[in-house]
Formats: sequence, C-alpha cells, structure tokens
Amino acid sequence: MTAPSSDLQTIEDLTFRVLYRGAFALLEVHLQLGQTLKAQSDAMVAMDPTIDVEGKMEGGLLGGLGRMFSGESLFFQTLRASRGAGVAHLAPAQPGDLLPIHLDGQQTYILQKDGFLAASDGVSISTTAQNLTRGLFGGEGFFVLKASGRGMLFAESYGAIHELDVPAGQEMIVDNGHLVAWPESIGYTIEKASSGWISSFTSGEGIVCRFRGPGKIYIQSRNPTAFGAWVRPLLPSNRRG
Repeated sequence: MTAPSSDLQTIEDLTFRVLYRGAFALLEVHLQLGQTLKAQSDAMVAMDPTIDVEGKMEGGLLGGLGRMFSGESLFFQTLRASRGAGVAHLAPAQPGDLLPIHLDGQQTYILQKDGFLAASDGVSISTTAQNLTRGLFGGEGFFVLKASGRGMLFAESYGAIHELDVPAGQEMIVDNGHLVAWPESIGYTIEKASSGWISSFTSGEGIVCRFRGPGKIYIQSRNPTAFGAWVRPLLPSNRRG
C-alpha cells in the first residue's frame, strides 16, 4: 500500500510524510523516545539533537557483503531517538521519488539495485540470489534486496514512480531498467524484447521482464543505465582529441 500524498500520517507505529514528491523527494520521520529507523548509508539530511545516528552491519558480515553485491552499502545508518522525540529528514542520492510500502508481516517485497532508502526497525532487509539466467540478463545482477517483516519500507527511484496493477491471469512486460519494487509472490521471467537477439538489442530494449498477475509492480520513469549512456559522450574526458 502506497502513501497517496505528502500529508503527515502514522502507519503501524511510524509517523512520516514524503515531501517534494517527484524529482527531489525528501522523507520526514517523527521518532518517539527510544524508537529507531534503519536507513541507507549517508541518507540522513537533518535531525533533531535528540536523535543519534550510528553505523550498523545488519545481518553480520555476510549480510553486509550480500547488500554490497546488490548495490547497497556494507553498513546501514541507525537513527535512534535516544533523548526524547525528534524529527529526522532523509533523502536518496539520486534524483527521484520515494515509495512508502506497508509490510504486513505476510508479504515480502523485492527491490531493484540501489532501491532501499529506509525502513522501520521491524522490517528485515536481506539479499536473495537470482537464478543464473536472471543474474546474467536481468540487469539487476545475481543478488537483489528482499524486504520482509512488519512496518514501513521506503524505496527510492530514479525519476517518478508509477504503479502497474496486473490482474490475475494477465501479464505485463517491463524493461528491467525501469523496475523499482514488486511483491515476491508475483512470478516473472526474463525474455528478449523481440523475437531474435539482434532485433532485441538493435531496438534499444534488449531484455525485459514478463510478470504474471495478480500483483502490483512499481516502475520508475527513467532508466539510470540509459542516462549514463546518454551523458557519457558529453563528459570532457570523452570529448578530447
């Protein structure tokens, strides 16, 4: 379930709102005394002096290394309201939106590479290995992030976030570079965008993901890999000579 607006709201025991929805989203969380929030390294923008921030390797060394393979940092930030209630603001490194997802303890979500921003203390962030075909051709690598437990999860995107609702028995094809998050329960396969490999790559699409409903898929309006390919020839180091 996504938050429909930037109004201050409380879900489970976390009070929050997302400011500046769209290209430059900012997460505002209100922590009560003793309450904690885990976040991506360097996510904190500002916080009240009642809040402490420290690094933590959740899941031990193996958990940290798994997150590194999936594009995240070795350590999480832990923000704790140690000396009273306080407000903290967090932001992703890339320009884009934020997706609040309420985890009910039953549904598990998969996140794209670099897709995690923050989560309640009751949410566990781990890594899961994709099969060989997905790892080689899916664009997300052999490891992706898995979010489980109960509480609030905040995923980040590159560009705006759009929700695709795939009914039972129907399918949706998504360019793998535009994926943000999807429930683990929804099945998907990796395919060529066209009937042949040459046609797939010359069309500019290459590999796509075919999802089979029911389920909701969250996609981003921009592809960071495509942007990198566009901007690379414009860099001064590539324009010399």
